Amino acid sequence: MPALALGFADPVRDSQAAFKALMWAMAQPGDVVPLDTRLAPPAPLTPEMAASALALIDYETPVWLDPALAAAPETADFLRFHTGAPLTGDPAAARFALVADPAALPAFDSFAQGEPDYPDRSTTLILAVERFDAAPLVLEGPGIKGWRGFGAHPLPADFAARLAANRALFPLGLDLILTAPGAVAALPRSVRLQDEG
Repeated sequence: MPALALGFADPVRDSQAAFKALMWAMAQPGDVVPLDTRLAPPAPLTPEMAASALALIDYETPVWLDPALAAAPETADFLRFHTGAPLTGDPAAARFALVADPAALPAFDSFAQGEPDYPDRSTTLILAVERFDAAPLVLEGPGIKGWRGFGAHPLPADFAARLAANRALFPLGLDLILTAPGAVAALPRSVRLQDEG
């Protein structure tokens, strides 16, 4: 039986540092924020996705894993041991969804959108992208002065349409965290595309 991959070396400080980066990313949508982590989780879980999970997820937050992650039992073992989070096969029951293959991201309406009285009862998606790159999306909204360009690869071909539909549900909808080597960015449900007006 392979040894379980280690979590944060200094759980308090490392978790706080990751949480700070994630909150800064959420407060500044589309801004790429450095995320330094020395984690070596089991593949295909990336260090940045693992750091985000360890900082945000606990025993009260059901987690859904995409097929790429679910196919690696070591990933589930790592998350269960270090977070205590229950895993669910139903994306609509998840508070967090971890996606190692964002090009195959399920439709947004597969996940919990929140409820009118409890919009926070929605799913937060944590995606592992290969890179942040040229900015095909022009973002506006809270936390953005004027506008901000944003791009990441890979993403679904209809990603812009998904973001627009997600914004139309506000205050319901999904929040997205995108992780790449050494960095993180966020697209909360409040963000809108410039051509939406």
